[in-house]
Amino acid sequence: MMEVSEAVAAVLHEAALFEPQAIPLMDALGLVLAEDVHADADSPPFDKSLVDGFAVRLADCTAPLPVIETVSAGQMPTRSLDRSAAIQIMTGAPLPVGAEAVVPVEHTSQRIGADGMPLVSVPIHVTSWKPGTNILRRGASTKLGDLVVAAGSELRPQELGAIAECGRSRVIVRRRPRIAVLATGDELVPVGQTPAAGQIRNSNEMMLCAQIRRAGGEPVPLGIARDERAHLRERIEVGLHTDVLVLSGGVSMGEKDLVPSELASAGVRQIFHKVNVKPGKPLWFGVLDRTPTERVLVFGLPGNPVSSLVCFELFVRPSLRRLMGVSPAEPLAVSARLTQPHTTKGDRPTYQPARLEWQSDGPIVTAVPWVGSSDLRATVAANSMALFPVGDQTYAAGSTIKVIAW
Repeated sequence: MMEVSEAVAAVLHEAALFEPQAIPLMDALGLVLAEDVHADADSPPFDKSLVDGFAVRLADCTAPLPVIETVSAGQMPTRSLDRSAAIQIMTGAPLPVGAEAVVPVEHTSQRIGADGMPLVSVPIHVTSWKPGTNILRRGASTKLGDLVVAAGSELRPQELGAIAECGRSRVIVRRRPRIAVLATGDELVPVGQTPAAGQIRNSNEMMLCAQIRRAGGEPVPLGIARDERAHLRERIEVGLHTDVLVLSGGVSMGEKDLVPSELASAGVRQIFHKVNVKPGKPLWFGVLDRTPTERVLVFGLPGNPVSSLVCFELFVRPSLRRLMGVSPAEPLAVSARLTQPHTTKGDRPTYQPARLEWQSDGPIVTAVPWVGSSDLRATVAANSMALFPVGDQTYAAGSTIKVIAW
């Protein structure tokens, strides 16, 4: 039986990076860039005003100035400041030639002169300003050819905006994996159906598909496979045409736990079966080599919902991160202080549903009461899982433990 760290390492060893491909920039949120993106122009591409106000020469600001033009964003000035005058300018508009500073409109007073021309007065102290006040110079943010977003970057909204500023409507990325989800068991009924005696609703499919979306993948729900070999085999064959197949249930030692043997019949080679973890001990992992360069990762998760949830976060999510090139791929744990005493028992490391919060002096965590791996309701109050090592022990409030956020 593998330890968690050994199982994670085995999973990541089998998960090979996807080949890069070009996709529309609009579809790239959350993916990993597979190329460097360089600036195709200076940014900003011209000297521009940082405020709504009046562009002036500083030495001219000792007397009211005639306003000879108004320049809005998107317009180019047609006049230059080659004499004692001001040009009204809006935020983001190109700066006229000769301007040394922009005086915010709220610091000025305006009136109409005797000749009918608008006049603006500015505070006398403006004459002591440094040239460039309230001006953003051309190329201050980025110069032509600068590296804007590096290969390996996870594309958040700000990266997408920066790439769009470079004129790129398509980018080369590692694509999203397609993950088939197959729940197994004669006891399962669709979510919208009222269970009969001995039946339960197929909540795992909904939960796992949501976890896949949150991890950046594309879920492919396959419904319910009955505990009957022909039906299970047919559903498995469908799932093996995706990048990853995640099954829920049917991996323990019962008479109807048919998943491992049916996966073997389908050509999936087992990498490991059982992990020293609570919940989730019966976890199964294998690989189908479809071609020398194409393989399908296959996870058999325990059917109890909290076991499925925990095993997805510990093992499946890292595999998706590796496929997409997200680094690090391994689950990231933070150290947090317990808010209240907690007693743990057992011969396996326990990943307890918990509530992780951040305070000014660091993260704190509260173990959520739960009654076992079937108690999905308890996880609604949780946003993480707290690791309690093997053994019987009481942890005092204030003890530091490892926590993995969901």
